[in-house]
Amino acid sequence: MNRIDRLFGILTILQSRRYVMGDQIAQKFDISIRTVYRDIKALNEQGIPVGFEPNKGYFVVEGYFLRPVSFGLEEANALLLVENLLIGFADKSIQKHYSSALSKVKAVMRTSQKEKIEQLADSIKFQIPKRLYQDYEHLATLQQAVTTKTIIDIVYCKENGERSNRKVEPVGLVFYAFSWHVIGWCHLRQDYRDFKVSRIGNIHDTAMPFERKDHPPMSEFMKKLPVDY
Repeated sequence: MNRIDRLFGILTILQSRRYVMGDQIAQKFDISIRTVYRDIKALNEQGIPVGFEPNKGYFVVEGYFLRPVSFGLEEANALLLVENLLIGFADKSIQKHYSSALSKVKAVMRTSQKEKIEQLADSIKFQIPKRLYQDYEHLATLQQAVTTKTIIDIVYCKENGERSNRKVEPVGLVFYAFSWHVIGWCHLRQDYRDFKVSRIGNIHDTAMPFERKDHPPMSEFMKKLPVDY
């Protein structure tokens, strides 16, 4: 990889995250920390405002945005393939947001690339089992609540048909046994519970912050999953 491509790659990573440590950049591009320092300096010299915060890493100053010039055809093809896979692995809310994002990607592509993308779209078909269809629109709200650490109100239906109102502090989401599940602290049960997302009838983000501040990481809950698929 030449230096120009590497600088653009570093900028892309910086724009995709809030902070990036120098050793992460070094590992990603197989360069030394000293080279990372030189590359960051080069970006600043080109007018790209890259800052640094101790113990957090490098960041692009808020408000700066570099519009992508183009996407490679292989990159766009990969995104198109994932859009089809979303039918079986994401709900309607995520499918909608992904399609919107993909449309923005296509908007910056050359006409010849768009034609090839459309041709590929007509040539890829999926036959997905009905049990994989996520026929609800909760994942976007759940993702937001996990990110902002806010309590959600849900109406939950157990397997036996019993319905109940719950206030939950969602710790994270996990896809296992062909379904999405939200792991969270249930105020009613005063314990952590595994809620199957397809059994959530209504959901509302209260915007109220978590009451507990010491939730375990999702890696701990992954060890307790009832199946290995």
